[in-house]
Amino acid sequence: MRLGVLDVGSNTVHLLVVHAQPGGHPDPMRSEKTQLRLAEHIDAGRLTRAGADRLVRAVARAKATAAIAGCEELIAFATSALRDADNSAAVLSRVRSETGVDLQVLSGEDEARYTFLAVRRWYGWSAGRLLVLDIGGGSLELAAGRDEDPEVSLSLPLGAGRLTRQWLTGDPPTRGDVQALTDHLEAALAPVAQQIRQTGPYELAVGTSKTFRSLARLAAAAPAGSEPRARRTLTDVGLRQTFSFISRMASPDLATLDGVSPGRAHQLVAGALVAGVAMRTLEISDLLICPWALREGVILRRLDTLGVPAPSQRPWPLTDRHPDASAA
Repeated sequence: MRLGVLDVGSNTVHLLVVHAQPGGHPDPMRSEKTQLRLAEHIDAGRLTRAGADRLVRAVARAKATAAIAGCEELIAFATSALRDADNSAAVLSRVRSETGVDLQVLSGEDEARYTFLAVRRWYGWSAGRLLVLDIGGGSLELAAGRDEDPEVSLSLPLGAGRLTRQWLTGDPPTRGDVQALTDHLEAALAPVAQQIRQTGPYELAVGTSKTFRSLARLAAAAPAGSEPRARRTLTDVGLRQTFSFISRMASPDLATLDGVSPGRAHQLVAGALVAGVAMRTLEISDLLICPWALREGVILRRLDTLGVPAPSQRPWPLTDRHPDASAA
């Protein structure tokens, strides 16, 4: 089947079209991104009218693209930006009314779970117990476990875009702001690291998301043009060396570096700080970079449920921990 997945994040609206079948490898056919920076349109806890207008237009374009691509189904979900908005219910209702797309808001825990599933399927059972980190625009997801459903799945409001807006006002940021954010991250991640350690030692640490991929490339991993299966590793030493020069660069200069997109360059320093403190707190010296993440996890779980009757207006129950016929 041809499946479309629409991911409404804090930075972008991303449509991924894949050819997929149960037990098969999802084959990407088309990818289309619209840079919205939706989180920057949150004012006094609410998504502004201008932000909602842009979202509706982006979703409508994505739906049309999916139809042209021959998608039999479009799964649409939103993450941190809409999850945080006090008026998300009204915004979702408007999107559904004006575009016909039933946009569902994922919980942070679900984000962590679906990302973990994608990483597990990518590396297989032989990888042993996994520890997975994903840095988004609005949140940081962590998950650990030995099976496909993690033993612990957590989401913290430590996304690169959010922290940039709240803590790093200069471009480049001042040393004082960098230190203040570092202290904040260490305080927030210390109890999380303790919770994860209590579930047992990990055998493979994995990072997903654009932030980790960019940092790995800057730290001399495989270049941006390498094929998806090229092995990329981010080491703690490489990250420290990378941070030492990117922290002194303004975002227009960062945008010229290999693997750094102009739309995310302004939040790279904050993302590097999150990565560095997380790796140090969790005692990670080497972090493998997985090309699959949340979108692929959603696709894989949908394929697992093919043949199960789905409720009206909702192609599959995104928030069900174990989708089955009774849950659907």
